[in-house]
Amino acid sequence: MVGTPGCSSDAQCHTLAIGHKSCGGPESYLAWSSANASQGELQALAERYQQERRSADAASGMVSNCRFMPDPGAVCRAGTCQLGQGNAGASAK
Repeated sequence: MVGTPGCSSDAQCHTLAIGHKSCGGPESYLAWSSANASQGELQALAERYQQERRSADAASGMVSNCRFMPDPGAVCRAGTCQLGQGNAGASAK
């Protein structure tokens, strides 16, 4: 659904928390572009995936490293939204 997250400015780039860690928080983040994707649809898919991961972890007794995964933000580079290095100046979620 995200495909190639094309952009012409940082304002079009956002991050989406993906997955679930057993001690809380997301497994990772995905860069996406509001120029060619719907936030509502992406968020619904991410929430569904999070619930599936939570259920699978509970059923298997899976544990995670509990490492905090900060939102890296997203920036527009060479016409594509990419994960940034931190929250400064980037649009989250």
